[in-house]
Amino acid sequence: MMVFRNATFLSCEENDRVFHVMAVDGDKIIYTGDEVPKQYANAPCVDLGGRCVTPIFSDTHMHFESYALFHSTVDVRDCADFAQMKALLQAYLAANPAAKFLPVYGCSAHTVKEQRLPERSDLDQMTQLPVLMVKYDGHAAVANSALIRQFPAEVTADKGFDAKTGWLYQNAFYKGVNFITQKVSPVRILTGMYQAAGELVEHGVGYIHTVEGVGYKNDIDIDTMRYASRGLPAHFRIFFQTMDVQKAKKHKLNRIGGCFSLALDGCFGSEDAALSQGYTNNPQNKGFLAYTQQQVNNFCIAANRAGMQITMHAIGDVAVEQALTAYEVALSDTPRKDHRHIIIHADLIDEQMQMRAAKLGVAIAVQPAFLCWKQEPESYLTRILGERANQIIPLRSMLEKGILLSAGSDAPCTLPDPIESIYLCCNHPNPRQSITIQQALKMHTLWAAKTSFDESLHGSLTEGKLADFVVLDKNPYDIPVEQLNTIQIQEVYMGGKRYEKGQAYTLPRLLGNMLRNTAKM
Repeated sequence: MMVFRNATFLSCEENDRVFHVMAVDGDKIIYTGDEVPKQYANAPCVDLGGRCVTPIFSDTHMHFESYALFHSTVDVRDCADFAQMKALLQAYLAANPAAKFLPVYGCSAHTVKEQRLPERSDLDQMTQLPVLMVKYDGHAAVANSALIRQFPAEVTADKGFDAKTGWLYQNAFYKGVNFITQKVSPVRILTGMYQAAGELVEHGVGYIHTVEGVGYKNDIDIDTMRYASRGLPAHFRIFFQTMDVQKAKKHKLNRIGGCFSLALDGCFGSEDAALSQGYTNNPQNKGFLAYTQQQVNNFCIAANRAGMQITMHAIGDVAVEQALTAYEVALSDTPRKDHRHIIIHADLIDEQMQMRAAKLGVAIAVQPAFLCWKQEPESYLTRILGERANQIIPLRSMLEKGILLSAGSDAPCTLPDPIESIYLCCNHPNPRQSITIQQALKMHTLWAAKTSFDESLHGSLTEGKLADFVVLDKNPYDIPVEQLNTIQIQEVYMGGKRYEKGQAYTLPRLLGNMLRNTAKM
């Protein structure tokens, strides 16, 4: 047993209760209040020095295995030009001389002096090793000649592949990713996962929704994630990116969906998110839908009948409409009072669609980082969307309709940073859509847990729940919202135990945790 005292605990419960003492037994909270009860008077005590405590933060949409992979290789997001990209690649290869393939992440035309995306010829000048460089939004990639020569015909024959530039879009991109994932060793994947999960916890992210299933042979990535999650320091909920309900059942998963196979449209970065009105810079272009309405309906009917929780990617208003219609059809076929189906992103969702989502009980997992994204700046969004750029992610409007909102990063698209994400929720580029600090905190804690039926154990500092919490240097209730991004996470506790930063991220440690936790099940 341990008593934590001399702190301002923000419960993040619906009533926003605040207290100053918390007792923990094992990994659970057993008492919250303002005084140390007599029965705990002799228990070991941790004085938190008058600081502020909140529940551990959540991330309700990321591609964790992809994030872990790119986190351990090369990230070019901060490169000022192609020369810096080349230098990073060369430095990595010098440190990893046995590498036979190099996955790279984060190129953007908006952050380099060339003001364009690198092409096949540019990558050929950087290295002769096979390279796949994924665009910052995670929806397209470029390959060099060495990799293109290895691509199977299903990739090079796809209409989304441009042989001259080396770029892969839409289905060609998904097929290309499916091909290259087979080149990554299981040891590298597991080691990267443990390191990435540890660093997420260090940054205050301990509860995660991850979408997995990107074409590994026999869906080995799904089973890898299922078993590895038992040994990782964070808590994971896995959504299988497939439309095959029986396949999800086979892997004993009751959550299905995400991006890739469940991406109903594209994205703004590739100007292929599905829009009712054409892009401002090209009115003839309205993006694309990956599936017909009937195909999406059939999938949702089957998954809903199976009692599964569904989530689907939809960015443009036409794709959001398609998702809502499919949910309406599925719930009419098999009514469920508490399904908590999700739409990921819903960047453009008008008031009528918001009311439909609220009526259906559909939750929305938004990515506040998209509101101020260096790789996709406001000037670009205004150029392609015009006035619609001011309507992206209408947080206040959606909350006023009664929609359950949660926040995520879409990592590796953006790097998980819950403090910055909370700041953006309260400082929306459209001031009319800013929300309160209490609401922003709950989007990253309690409402995130509710999104996946986990509010009995996660999401708030409440008796009976897991003692997962962060210690902050400032109380977000006491500072102007404009200063929220100055808050620092000073300590992290998981299950009532202080998580030590810089722990050794080793494969044996992960495997040992997996075996111990599996034995407890």
